[in-house]
Amino acid sequence: MIVMTDEELMNKRQEWYEKAKKEGKLKANPTEDHKAGLKALQNPVRRSILKRLGEGNMSFEDIKKEFDLDDVHAKFDLSMLEDTLYIEKDEKSGSTEYCITVRGEAFLANADSKH
Repeated sequence: MIVMTDEELMNKRQEWYEKAKKEGKLKANPTEDHKAGLKALQNPVRRSILKRLGEGNMSFEDIKKEFDLDDVHAKFDLSMLEDTLYIEKDEKSGSTEYCITVRGEAFLANADSKH
């Protein structure tokens, strides 16, 4: 696990936010954004996927296997987490893996501190 200073973490979050904003991924209305995030994370499987991706990247097939999901459910759950910007696809070296975003990390940090 990489330990970042508060300043490095702030910079990472700001860079991610600016990138998401530039790419048009952020919803114009913050209330809509929060509602979509709440809906996505109400599902325990999606929360478990997010928590697991907080430990490291995973392929689609690995996620299906670990969470006992068929293609349809895996695509649906991953799509919801992607659309709400908690995870993203990392397409390097000719393979695709899912990884947690800064928003996902912040959720886990806040959720863990509350329980």
